[in-house]
Amino acid sequence: MRIFLVILTSFLMVACSARIEDYRSMQPALDLQEYFDGNITAWGQFQDRSGMVIKRFRVDMTGTWVGNEGTLDERFTYDDGSTQQRIWKIKKHDNGRYTGRADDVIGEAQGMAAGPALQWSYTLALPVDGKIYNVRFNDWMYLHDKHTMINRAVMSKFGVKLGEITLTFRKEDSK
Repeated sequence: MRIFLVILTSFLMVACSARIEDYRSMQPALDLQEYFDGNITAWGQFQDRSGMVIKRFRVDMTGTWVGNEGTLDERFTYDDGSTQQRIWKIKKHDNGRYTGRADDVIGEAQGMAAGPALQWSYTLALPVDGKIYNVRFNDWMYLHDKHTMINRAVMSKFGVKLGEITLTFRKEDSK
């Protein structure tokens, strides 16, 4: 009986999960080349499994594209005064698919866009208290209008949820 309940619960969790295709007909459509071109500012927070906000941060970003290849330079400033930089190299492929690399990303990030949504997953080498932990990120980004995007990411290790990150992006008007 217990095995049946575990299988049923797993099935229901998968069956109830959002799929990127569910967003295909929604508007406004997200074009990463357009949104991540120029200056973008984001404000975010990390919440542990209990929902407690552990860390808040600001990200100043500059995106540039040449053809289907983009660079997103992210500069983080955390509430404790520490800073970090991550430079993404992103490539657009057919059918809304994207891949990306950064120095602290293990392997290649995989993404798929449909309608206003982007699902982006990768493994990050995360420094914590002098040690490096490889943690999995599953990001969902949602474009609300040409200036505003929300990102909700679940961070996990060995399939166990460690916490969530919530970000609000604001794109400056192009001059």
